[in-house]
Amino acid sequence: MLTIAAVLTGCDNTPDNTQKQALNPDLPNFAVYQDVKEKKKAFFSFLKPLIQQANAAVLAERQQVLKWQESGHIDEQQLTQLLDKYRVKATDPEAQQATLLNRIHTIPPSLVMAQAANESAWGTSRFAREGNNLFGQWCFSKGCGLVPSSRNSGANHEVAKFSSPAKSVASYIRNLNSHPSYKELRALRRQELSNKKHSTGMTLAEGLLKYSERGEEYVEEIRAMIRHNKLARYDSGIKIDAGQQPQQNQG
Repeated sequence: MLTIAAVLTGCDNTPDNTQKQALNPDLPNFAVYQDVKEKKKAFFSFLKPLIQQANAAVLAERQQVLKWQESGHIDEQQLTQLLDKYRVKATDPEAQQATLLNRIHTIPPSLVMAQAANESAWGTSRFAREGNNLFGQWCFSKGCGLVPSSRNSGANHEVAKFSSPAKSVASYIRNLNSHPSYKELRALRRQELSNKKHSTGMTLAEGLLKYSERGEEYVEEIRAMIRHNKLARYDSGIKIDAGQQPQQNQG
């Protein structure tokens, strides 16, 4: 059996390089696994720290907004960056912060893992191998990614390329937290967080109706993957601070 650690042997093990690889590891060759259970175990083990890292960055941003609310002192440059990152169009300061707090939340690991497995064929798809794209995310400028072989005539989208799998995970989380198509997902998360201290992939999956043309069929497939692989166990470890929940009308 090929382990994740084995993929990294033979590399420069200086402290700086080792730290960089820990944060942005290369995608292992999951195609070498003959045993399905071993492949799945390796895939989820590889993803888990990347998800933790991305969600930790989101929580740090959330804490910054909460501090602004509490102190009244705002770093305008950082605020502008967050408004742009999370596609917030509000101009009123209170509305800006309320919307940011609604959008800057973690994504349940079970959902990330199930979608990554589904969209990347367990890390073996062309887009995963050549572009570190684990979630089928598109881009729309020529040369921004890989051209799908099945792209319809006249279409101009490409499948985005990332410098590392970690960048793909972070981009996917930002997409769910900011794109208008996933407003319902964020509403489901807000409702679930009001009842308990963490959100779940089983609940938030319903907000993925626009992620795929298959709609509800895709949602049920993701939920089935969460159930079959017992991924819900990863969700309870993500705790969200209870401070100042966003207003109900923020997207």
